[in-house]
Amino acid sequence: MSLFAGVLVTRIDTDPMFSLGEIYHEQGGKKYKYVLHNNGAGNVAAVAGNVAYVYAPSGASAGATTTVTSDLSDSAGVGAGVWQAAVDDGAYGWIQITGPATLTTALTAGADGNALTPVGATDGTLDVSALVTDHICAIAIDASAKIVFCQFPE
Repeated sequence: MSLFAGVLVTRIDTDPMFSLGEIYHEQGGKKYKYVLHNNGAGNVAAVAGNVAYVYAPSGASAGATTTVTSDLSDSAGVGAGVWQAAVDDGAYGWIQITGPATLTTALTAGADGNALTPVGATDGTLDVSALVTDHICAIAIDASAKIVFCQFPE
């Protein structure tokens, strides 16, 4: 992990400008991760404020968490972060992994304080965790206002 200043987390790069997986710490406790976007088999575009998932074609992940997708069907149900910009397929950008965030798309379900997971959600959002095996990656702070506390993996 690195601690550096002056990163514009809404930037989109066609060539990597940082190391994949680079972590940016922002004052106030937010953390961001530099990733590669893959539209997935469903050709789902990245949308600023939507959730990204660890890219895992056919549900099998190679273990890398630096390639992400908004196509839930092309993931293993593991949340990666919240997009900071509408990153093109094959381009690089930042996802928020820690701290409070306001989502663009409403949660599939849930109330304040609920543990949230990609499991059972739709592309770009989260749902309430129902099983102990669900990947919990956020907590609903204000579900009606789409505000969550991110707890995505580094």
